[in-house]
Amino acid sequence: MFTNTMIDWGFVIGAFVPYVVAAACHNGHLSTIWRTSLGIGVVFPLILFVLRLRLKEPEEFKRNSMRYAKTPYSLVLKFYGFRLFIVSLIWFIYDFSTYSFGIYSSTILANIFNDSSAPLTTIFGWNTVINLFYIPGTMLGGPFSDLVGPRWALIIGVSVQAIVGFIMAGDYANLSQPHMVGAFATVYGIFLSLGELGPGNNIGLLAAKTCATGVRGRYYGIAAAIGKVGAFVGTWVFPHIEAAGGKNAVATAQYPFFVSSSLCILSAIIAFVFLPNVNQDTITYEDARFRAYLDANGYDTRQLGLRKGESLEDQPGATHAETKS
Repeated sequence: MFTNTMIDWGFVIGAFVPYVVAAACHNGHLSTIWRTSLGIGVVFPLILFVLRLRLKEPEEFKRNSMRYAKTPYSLVLKFYGFRLFIVSLIWFIYDFSTYSFGIYSSTILANIFNDSSAPLTTIFGWNTVINLFYIPGTMLGGPFSDLVGPRWALIIGVSVQAIVGFIMAGDYANLSQPHMVGAFATVYGIFLSLGELGPGNNIGLLAAKTCATGVRGRYYGIAAAIGKVGAFVGTWVFPHIEAAGGKNAVATAQYPFFVSSSLCILSAIIAFVFLPNVNQDTITYEDARFRAYLDANGYDTRQLGLRKGESLEDQPGATHAETKS
């Protein structure tokens, strides 16, 4: 509710702001519209940045943190490397589709309106409606994830999303008619909503809870960064996928849904085969498992939880030799 749901409200606001600006500019002055929209978008992250600086870490994090300890990267990669690869791959696939469809939804709507010279406010208005479908997916996805677990919520979400995507692709010739724009927005919105119920809500949660506290920030950061690479690649590849349809307008719009739905199936298979189940005790379990692994490989785990200015000689059990060294 405080992570992905906030992001999805950002999508809604990000679609609504250009609508308001376009209305204020009477659908003209395009340079003013895009510059003003981007400028307004800068404000909210800056507020969040200031709030984050004031947030304190919980005690459990402080006890197992490696912030002021030497990180044994070779051991970490041996222990978590493959799992990190799996989480990053699913995040890459999710962002590849989600950000592409989010950015190009207005283009898809413009194609539906064809050459009827629909004003920007009409397209941005329908784009806002479509983005609103993210909200029920993410808000219902919270209790659903709590009920079945993040792993199964992700698998079920992307599997049903794939089915809806294939239906959209197969029936696009009918849904793409201008008089069917309401039906198109509804089905397309359900497609996006299921993405939030599944990986949207749960991939970040899985990235945060499938590793030990000491490496969580870097583990999560790498997975999130690779996800954003997926977003970049998707927005770059998306026009080429459309172009593969040639002059066939229906095929041009169908191909992205075929690709995205196929990737949903791939994500479900990867999550089912390789991801562990996650519950309320997972972080405690991972911390104990990781600490035991480090101990077994000669790493002094008394370094975990060191605070700024502290050293090993300040920890219980330090010997004279260790203090001297």
